[in-house]
Amino acid sequence: MPALTGWENFYVIVGSSAGALIGLQFVVITLIADNPVIRDMEQASSAFATPTIVHFSAVLLLAAVISMPWYGLTAPGICWGLLGLAGVIYEIVVAWRMRSQTAYSPEFEDLLFHFLLPFAAYGTLAVSALTAAAHIRNALFAVAVAALLLLFVGIHNAWDGVTYHVFVSRPKH
Repeated sequence: MPALTGWENFYVIVGSSAGALIGLQFVVITLIADNPVIRDMEQASSAFATPTIVHFSAVLLLAAVISMPWYGLTAPGICWGLLGLAGVIYEIVVAWRMRSQTAYSPEFEDLLFHFLLPFAAYGTLAVSALTAAAHIRNALFAVAVAALLLLFVGIHNAWDGVTYHVFVSRPKH
């Protein structure tokens, strides 16, 4: 597929990074599993921790879809468009979860990295799928930008979550 030529290395790097970060998240969660449970932490986890895994998984899926040997761009465009639409809907659920949980009071940075930026990335995927037929080069760059945005948002959120559990919610000895 000529339009996808040159993107192989990008998606190998981005996809393998997302896969490695998913594994790292599971290691971190295992290490903090013995910490005492804070009131309503399960609700907060579904608003702040779970989306990080979802974003990394979306990047991994996107890298796999783009790397497949397609005969045209219609099928991958549909795939990344559906991923974008599902992500937009998921981010609306995340926003609702952020507002309804009581374990933590979100700040603007939380709103930015847990809702606004991921919403923009997933929206970019959805819109780029609609414009791919007419502007394939721009659409592929938009998909790449969305993948990187989700990857960097996930890295920020993972780090933020780890530092919160280590420095804030950790029991004092």
